[in-house]
Amino acid sequence: MRLKFLLAALLLGMLGASAFDMPDMTMPSFKKDTREREAEYVHKVEKQEVKEAHERRKMNRTPSGFMTVEEYEMLSAPKDKTQAEIEIPKLETPSDMKYIPQPTYKIVRYNNPPGSPELSIKRKFYAMRQQNAQGIASPDFQILVYPSVYYYPSSAAVACDLFVIPLEPRETNLNKILKANVMHRWTDPILSTDKSIRDAYSFRTLTPVDFSADGTKLLVKEKVGYSDREGIWQTNAIVYDFNTKTSYNLVELRDAVAYYWKEYKNVNLDEKRWDLYPLGFDINEPDRVISYAYAYTGDTPVFLGSWSIDSHGEQARLISFTNKDVQVSMNGFKIVQDGIVPPDQLKNEEKAVKKYEKSEAKRKKAEDRAEVKQMNAEYKQKIKEMDAEFKKQQKDFKLQDKLQGTTTQNDTVEKYEELKAIQEQKAAAKEAKKQAAEARKQQKELAKEVRRQEKLKQKQQKRTVKTTEKTIRLNDLLLNKL
Repeated sequence: MRLKFLLAALLLGMLGASAFDMPDMTMPSFKKDTREREAEYVHKVEKQEVKEAHERRKMNRTPSGFMTVEEYEMLSAPKDKTQAEIEIPKLETPSDMKYIPQPTYKIVRYNNPPGSPELSIKRKFYAMRQQNAQGIASPDFQILVYPSVYYYPSSAAVACDLFVIPLEPRETNLNKILKANVMHRWTDPILSTDKSIRDAYSFRTLTPVDFSADGTKLLVKEKVGYSDREGIWQTNAIVYDFNTKTSYNLVELRDAVAYYWKEYKNVNLDEKRWDLYPLGFDINEPDRVISYAYAYTGDTPVFLGSWSIDSHGEQARLISFTNKDVQVSMNGFKIVQDGIVPPDQLKNEEKAVKKYEKSEAKRKKAEDRAEVKQMNAEYKQKIKEMDAEFKKQQKDFKLQDKLQGTTTQNDTVEKYEELKAIQEQKAAAKEAKKQAAEARKQQKELAKEVRRQEKLKQKQQKRTVKTTEKTIRLNDLLLNKL
């Protein structure tokens, strides 16, 4: 009996275990399939990315300096500096600062008196090792030419380049010069000195003297010397032709002066210290250059005559032994400080600036609030669209699962397309109904606004009639009194 009981218990246990381990195929499964789980995961990731982009966008209203590698590479991409917009330089002062003189400027002749332009080297030149000197504007205000001077501390040598800046055509002449910026200059210099640094304490500089009357040529003086002991060794007159983009070193002028004094005065200038002093272009013969010559043999320089030469280095001539018989044109322009803005004007401007700063702060604050509100609205709308798309996708998956379990393999696609078309028709009908309701609402609001405007118009007409009647009565009373 005991054996039979044990066998029966064992059989019942096995049957119970088998029943427990066997899945119930008749019970429906509420678990999501792989597609639904994957779509849900992708949806969450995309929403998180949109949220992070939204938060980053709000923070970048006032950039902190922190950025991704992609953002840094985008900002650090090369830009064409020649196309940058340049503002007129202005001394920036806060509205609560006390009176500071504001300079005013005017245009004057650059080469006045003739031959006077010189480079002015500042003290910080030797620390900065580079300086941009005074520029000269062409007679038609189309270009500005300026020297750029370089210092090489290893040999204490100085070299120079001459650059051209095109001026903005749609500005006044004064603003053209004020807005000239080195970012807009031509890439290559039109003239350059020897940049060899082997000669210690040597200097070679280029100084624009003047343009020709038609602006096609530029007279430049090159000074060569040694800054430690000898000073200026030699001055060369150079003419640059903008039409041919070539330069001419007028060495023939120096040769003509030396030849004349040796041939006719029996003076060998090669044994003397002497130099040229270029003045500019001849006012009567615009293609010729005029220059003085001086010998430095004593306390007082000896005048060696007034000379002229063709801009191509031909036909050197002695004009006279006085410096009064030459007429030099003055064609180029520059700007100089003309004075200062009157204090009363600056005080009035200060009041206007304070008022403007206050209103501008309010405006910026309001704009910032509106911008944040717009950003939040766009973010919510984006999330709403993503959720709607996700729900649509999930419904589509459920529809596919339903069809997969109730139809054969052959007609699953057809049944799916049929049901999908029905759903789309219902959705379209719902959207059309919504739009029709919105249109009716807008029509009602428009009609209401029309009625309101009509009532206002009627009230205005009544007031006008009453005013007219009152005026007539007053006129009648005045007439009766008279």
